[in-house]
Amino acid sequence: MKLETVLLAVGDTDRDRTGALAETAAAIAGPAGATVKLLHVFTREEYRAARADLDIDPDSEHTPDTVAKRYTTIRDLGDALEAAGVEFTWNGRLGEEDERGEEIVEFAEGADVDLIIVGGRARSPSGKAVFGSTAQAVMLNAPCPVTFVRVDDGSDEA
Repeated sequence: MKLETVLLAVGDTDRDRTGALAETAAAIAGPAGATVKLLHVFTREEYRAARADLDIDPDSEHTPDTVAKRYTTIRDLGDALEAAGVEFTWNGRLGEEDERGEEIVEFAEGADVDLIIVGGRARSPSGKAVFGSTAQAVMLNAPCPVTFVRVDDGSDEA
């Protein structure tokens, strides 16, 4: 399988994982010459808050793509990928809290993605039976292989 397009899907909970996610994406996409599509799925509430935090006029025609490009997590990932010489694009989507995984899978299908990267936290022995709901939805429904980047931050959530 030739790797041409990698999707790196992130959300608000990935702020502390950007280093590990960028390193993984660069290690996979860089040698293959693949393009990384950075994707942030916002809830409508998060999207409104992000627009307000970024001082974007509520009446302007900004899209989820342009808001994602200015969002800290995506911007930090883009900076890291750029420093590693990896081509990337900025992407944003709107979705409900419990539908983020489905939005990621739908985006991957439409973008003809070859691999998806998602992040999560290390889990306790009892919590290892189930990934976080978003990661689990992606892994169960993705149209391509999924790489799960686990970061141990001392918590028991994904």
